[in-house]
Amino acid sequence: MIKNIEGKIRLATFVSISSLLMAMIITGLVSYFAYRQVSEARKQIYVLDQNGTPIRAGQTDLALNRGAEYRAHISRFHQLFFSLIPDEKYIEGQMRQAMYLIDESGAQQYNNLKERSFFSSVLSSSAVLTLQTDSILLDEKRMYFRYYGTQRIDRRSSVLTRSLITEGHLSDLAARSEQNPHAVLITGWKTLENRDKTTIAKNPF
Repeated sequence: MIKNIEGKIRLATFVSISSLLMAMIITGLVSYFAYRQVSEARKQIYVLDQNGTPIRAGQTDLALNRGAEYRAHISRFHQLFFSLIPDEKYIEGQMRQAMYLIDESGAQQYNNLKERSFFSSVLSSSAVLTLQTDSILLDEKRMYFRYYGTQRIDRRSSVLTRSLITEGHLSDLAARSEQNPHAVLITGWKTLENRDKTTIAKNPF
């Protein structure tokens, strides 16, 4: 009688442990497949056609397109910072947008230019500054970049072209925003070269 009771106890214990293990395995498998399904769902976006019908479209993996986003961020910052017209509110607006894309190193260069009356000279000479991106050297492993561009300064009396080379590092942000759609911050930015290349005098007549 005792042996039968002990056997029943052992059997009940075995069944209980087996049931617990099976429940844990099933729970783990369900959680895994649910996570995969949610992850796949997040990679799908829906767009509306002209009739308002939702159409599913695949979303590109962020890692595959990050290099292009870095280059776009770097180019946009330089365009904002170095493309100006003789309008004080416009210049302030450009600088305000640019500061969302960079750390304090951008503010330092901006203040240095203000102290040297650079922006005042743009206004007084009615200069129009435009920047053309020549190339961007990007090292994603080191999160380092070097920017090469050509700046054109169009004044009443002449047209000046300057060679621009800058460098800096990149830092990923936790979230995107309207002011920083690429969720990247330029850090440790500095100008390596900003020298005159050509000067063409305008015909006064």
